[in-house]
Amino acid sequence: MVKHILFLLVISSICCAKQNVYEQNCLSCHKELAVKIDKFFYRYLLKYSSEAEVKKAMMAYLKNPKKDTSILQDGLIQRFGVKKKTTLTDEKLKESIDIYWETYTVFGRLK
Repeated sequence: MVKHILFLLVISSICCAKQNVYEQNCLSCHKELAVKIDKFFYRYLLKYSSEAEVKKAMMAYLKNPKKDTSILQDGLIQRFGVKKKTTLTDEKLKESIDIYWETYTVFGRLK
């Protein structure tokens, strides 16, 4: 019986380990929202243009979310509210933002 429990624990920890910090901490909540997470990316890109500026703005917002620094339209802020402050370390937050950028960027993919 103990072997079965240990086996299940090992298997479940392996499955969880395969999820990256972005999947664990961002997608887990955003997949439940009516507005998909890629739409946020495109709004950031329209407003900030470059990779460095998008990442800088996202980092600042996620560390200290405010209505006036949000890229959401007023109607969406009224509906969903302002996001809670992240609990991720700066290192994990940067890693998440990097994965997010690589997932949705169009630079270098257009022909």
